[in-house]
Amino acid sequence: MNKLLTSIALTLLALPALGQQSAMFGPYELHYSVVNTTFLEPKVAATYGITRGDERAILNLAVREHLEDGTTVPRTMILKGKTWDLLQTTQNFEFQEVRENPAIYYIAEFKYLNEEWRHFEVFFRPDGATETYTFKLRHRMYTD
Repeated sequence: MNKLLTSIALTLLALPALGQQSAMFGPYELHYSVVNTTFLEPKVAATYGITRGDERAILNLAVREHLEDGTTVPRTMILKGKTWDLLQTTQNFEFQEVRENPAIYYIAEFKYLNEEWRHFEVFFRPDGATETYTFKLRHRMYTD
């Protein structure tokens, strides 16, 4: 099982070519990426109940708190979010927490059409935060 966690962690967090990016919210840095599920190995996808397919993707989120001493630490968070297309067809996210020490990240699966613009809105509150932050993203989706 540990090997599977490592595999998904490497797939989701170590692929900057697939668009991993980050945004700052106060002292919290939210890392995010949108990854087509066909990039996941079949065993890894099965472990997390993810359906692999050309028009299926996952939103991957992880948050790190920047401390005063210049270090960063991963934080758990409470999440709620959705995605929609230009016709306003909405899909609510069901996030799964995945831990691979020391990384903590959250994944949510969604469907899309080739060359479709998807809008994302996620409300998140990192552990220890005094407020809930809103993350918004617009991303063009492509099949393999």
